[in-house]
Amino acid sequence: MLRTLARPLIATTPRSIITRSFASTNATLAVSPGEQAAQVRDQTKTLVTLIPGDGVGKELAESVKAVFSAANVPVEWEQFDLSGHVDLNDKLMKETLASLRRNKVGLKGILYTPVSRLGHASFNVSMRKDLDIYASTSLVRNMPGVPSRFKNIDLAIIRENTEGEYSGLEHQSIPGIVESLKIVTRTKTERIARFAFDFALKNNRKKVTCIHKANIMKLGDGLFLNTCREVAKEYSLNGIEFNDMIVDNASMQLVSRPQQFDVMVMPNLYGSILSNIGAGLVGGPGIIPGSNFGREYAVFEPGCRHVGADIGGSNIANPTAMLLSSVMMLRHLGLAEHANTISNAVYTTVQSGHSNTRDMGGKSSTTEFTKAVIAAL
Repeated sequence: MLRTLARPLIATTPRSIITRSFASTNATLAVSPGEQAAQVRDQTKTLVTLIPGDGVGKELAESVKAVFSAANVPVEWEQFDLSGHVDLNDKLMKETLASLRRNKVGLKGILYTPVSRLGHASFNVSMRKDLDIYASTSLVRNMPGVPSRFKNIDLAIIRENTEGEYSGLEHQSIPGIVESLKIVTRTKTERIARFAFDFALKNNRKKVTCIHKANIMKLGDGLFLNTCREVAKEYSLNGIEFNDMIVDNASMQLVSRPQQFDVMVMPNLYGSILSNIGAGLVGGPGIIPGSNFGREYAVFEPGCRHVGADIGGSNIANPTAMLLSSVMMLRHLGLAEHANTISNAVYTTVQSGHSNTRDMGGKSSTTEFTKAVIAAL
């Protein structure tokens, strides 16, 4: 039996409109009379913002669109070809954010962030901070048909998206001296802790582990740990066990006995590291789905945030993570039947092993894998 996720704790307002694609900074959001008429006529489809991303993003997005079309999913895409390879996308970035604010729901690939370009903010981080999409969830579990070092892994990594070292608050005070700010607040820690415990309740999880470095960063990580402990007391009557673990020990424990973990909640940077470790345990980043939630908005993207620039355009990328992220999106939209149909088709395709991509031990292309999923619908 496949385990399915309950709908997350967030309200959404589906919007109906025709599909529009914005591929350059000259795009406009003006709606013509014809488009307005189409909006009135078509009340059966939900408009979702689509951001293919860089690297393998476009190939993965095309895979999702093909599967949705074959499965007759009542979703229309408003696509924005935003890229992190250029720093002249400010206008398109604003239009993308405006689309997400209208539609409330988005599906997103990973946008490239330059390593050494000063003054160029990560579009991924900016999007999460601007929309206050504060909770990231990456689902790490074994998939039948995918070789892995361990069995019986089924854990959720929940990370705070808007604070900590990963938020990019740094400056050079004088040449040769850089100050990086790590911000931890009780308010935002409390809401991510509640999100983690609510996730555990809704998905029949039994334990929440807080990951921290409070032995060294006694104030910042100490606040995070103590706040999680306080929230845990409120859920003790629900039978959810709580414990905590220092991040370096957690890294070792994750590669030694990953089955001990159920739900893990942590600050942003630790989540980035541990989600990559988790992906390595079960077969790689191509099979880890993910989601990001705020009070008003939800954006779904692969849970292990790899651009895949080295294989972009080669038609060998694994679309499983993107497809399963879109499945989470469909459940969020209340389209459970379509979600289950696509999820079962993906699992059936992977388990058969006939059309698996290279990272799963096969030889098939992205296109061939997608066609196999469509055939299994």
